[in-house]
Amino acid sequence: MSNSIQKIRQDFPILKRLNRGKPLVYLDNAASSQKPDCVIEALAEYYKEHNSNVHRGVYALAEEAELLYHDARKTIADWFNVSSEEIIFVRGATEGLNLVAQSFSQRYLNPGDSIILTQMEHHANIVPWQMVAKQRGVEIQVVSILKDGSLDLDELSSLL
Repeated sequence: MSNSIQKIRQDFPILKRLNRGKPLVYLDNAASSQKPDCVIEALAEYYKEHNSNVHRGVYALAEEAELLYHDARKTIADWFNVSSEEIIFVRGATEGLNLVAQSFSQRYLNPGDSIILTQMEHHANIVPWQMVAKQRGVEIQVVSILKDGSLDLDELSSLL
């Protein structure tokens, strides 16, 4: 294993475990991502020292939690070079995909339109679009995967 991969693994406490006598390899990040120590420590500090309702309380602890919330949003916005108003916090990728599908469809999809997905999609990115298709009267078209594992770009071009 390369030094850089080993260094990254050291940041994730769960990856110090052995699985059947070998280093744990975790490949289910689409469902639940493992957290590095810095995230675990930041969450623990928040829950120990600052945990309170955001946008609901008018007391000191709530104001402190709200400030931390907005600081986190600003840090992420700066990292992506966008405004903090463009950052939306969700509980996970599934919720985020549902939010995108519902929001996008209400504004841009009309009966008879098509949604193009690929055979590579995770289940969490299929179901929201199936629901949208049913709600909005649109069709789902699926781009195939070639034998080498790549997408059939000719098929995609024909669907566009």
